[in-house]
Amino acid sequence: MPASTARRLFPLPLRRALPCILIATLLVSQPVPLRAQSNSPAPGPDSLPSSQPDAAQPTPAKAEAATQVDVPPAATPDAPEAVEPDKPSVDMGLVHSVIATALQFLAPRTLEAHTSRDFTLWGLGCLTALDPMLTLDTRGADIRLLAGQTSLLSQAAPAAGNTEDWARLAVDFISAARAHSESVADASREDLVQAFFDELFNHLDPYSRYIGPSSATTDRQARVGGEADAGLSLTRKGRDIVISAVNANGPAWTATVDPGDKLLAVNNRLTAGQSVETVTSWLRGEEDSRVTLRLLSPGQRRGHTVVLHRAKVPPETVFAFASGPLVVLRVTSFSSDTAEEMSQYLDQATQDPTLKGLIIDLRGNRGGVLQQAVTAAALLLDRGVAAVTDGRDQQANHIWAVQGGDMTNGLPIAILVDGRTASAAEILAAALADHRRAVVIGSSTLGKGLVQTVAQLPDEGELFVTWSRVIAPLHWPLQGLGVMPQLCTSLGETEMTRQMHELAAGTLENQPAVEASRLARFPLPVSRILAIRKACPAALGSDRDLEVARAVLQNPKWYKTAIAAMPEDSASVSASASASAASVTH
Repeated sequence: MPASTARRLFPLPLRRALPCILIATLLVSQPVPLRAQSNSPAPGPDSLPSSQPDAAQPTPAKAEAATQVDVPPAATPDAPEAVEPDKPSVDMGLVHSVIATALQFLAPRTLEAHTSRDFTLWGLGCLTALDPMLTLDTRGADIRLLAGQTSLLSQAAPAAGNTEDWARLAVDFISAARAHSESVADASREDLVQAFFDELFNHLDPYSRYIGPSSATTDRQARVGGEADAGLSLTRKGRDIVISAVNANGPAWTATVDPGDKLLAVNNRLTAGQSVETVTSWLRGEEDSRVTLRLLSPGQRRGHTVVLHRAKVPPETVFAFASGPLVVLRVTSFSSDTAEEMSQYLDQATQDPTLKGLIIDLRGNRGGVLQQAVTAAALLLDRGVAAVTDGRDQQANHIWAVQGGDMTNGLPIAILVDGRTASAAEILAAALADHRRAVVIGSSTLGKGLVQTVAQLPDEGELFVTWSRVIAPLHWPLQGLGVMPQLCTSLGETEMTRQMHELAAGTLENQPAVEASRLARFPLPVSRILAIRKACPAALGSDRDLEVARAVLQNPKWYKTAIAAMPEDSASVSASASASAASVTH
């Protein structure tokens, strides 16, 4: 069934209020806040995240897989550097501001402690990458830039933690390299900044990174929405413009607008013969501005008029369809509205008295905003710890606890995962599995258990910096291990058949691997990680996953056996015992 049809599968209920987020850091002391760099801070993904995570921490109540930050420029931009007419002009003042801001942001947040000296010298490795004849000599008290055996520039090394002096040194060395190297002089400002951070982050974890202005804008729109619009997707049929989808979080969702309706006019401008792109542009405008639609529903002879108020709406991330007595929620990523979308679909699904179970499909979900994964868990758990994040920065440390009641009243749940399931998606799967709230089916997940915090830089690029590790409710580290499913579908059809026979007999074949993964503790040697994951190798999802989920959910004894395979929590963290726990309620 197409997603556009599935959206209207259930009768439209009143919108249920989402869980509110009440967050407090575990440690009392706070770092010195950074001054706002922009009036439009960019929320982070995972983060895990985004972390997300998905940069700065505005208030603990807005913490995400990737929290958001605004940072100050380190210096007033100078005039653009004078270069030969055929060489790109580079605003070295802006380069200095970007590097200084980044050094200030990195110092207190990286998982392992490093100095501005470390970051700067790593970044200046970009000069050798651009021109192999250039090298840095850092053996003495001075830092020297060499072209072969010729010294191009020598400066005394500043104090290791002096952000401003190291940023100035970086700009001086880049300028000297531009004056003597054609390869460096040919690089644009964007190329130089990207190369600097690429070399810097080569020395850190694989998820810390810099994203240039264009890509950063695209990422922000995916997380929080771009220009305000009506929340409609359009297609063209002959000369007509037709509604192909209605965004569940958009202004049109609660109005009399349905997929299949012909869009006759926008603000009295006729759409017949116009391109989809043109009409889509008519739907965009200032946030909260009015847009009037003239529509004709299939089978009707008279059109109707709808007036909407435009809003910024992230792309839809949750799609629902019925599968007999089961409902499948496909979650493609975790944006700022994912939990609200889930809440709406759960509201609709639970109104059906014949509903027997819920399948949450997280295959291919690369994650996003950590807070949204925690809030999604709060929709399905009565109470408990959904995740713990642990880092060097005091603001990175949280116990993410949930309370408020399961929206589905204990409805059996299966979660589908594969080798591409990562980050915030792994957090949701681990939280529900560890609390014996869902059976996980598929293969070992990616194993991204590091959370990024996000800073918007003066050039409008974004810095994603890993600042915490994720610990699952049963105290095992997500990083490297990933989520071990109770039922493994990546070992082939024969092995899957045998697992189902064992399940029917009351035993779970993959139980030893499930227990081994839950008993693992940080730090974990790579050899041990590989040994555990070998029991269910990461693989792409297949139709077999959905077939197994249907069978398990429709057989209560099988479901109970799979749920019981999860170890008891013998050292539970009590959220109520600490006033500094991060809590999600609804």
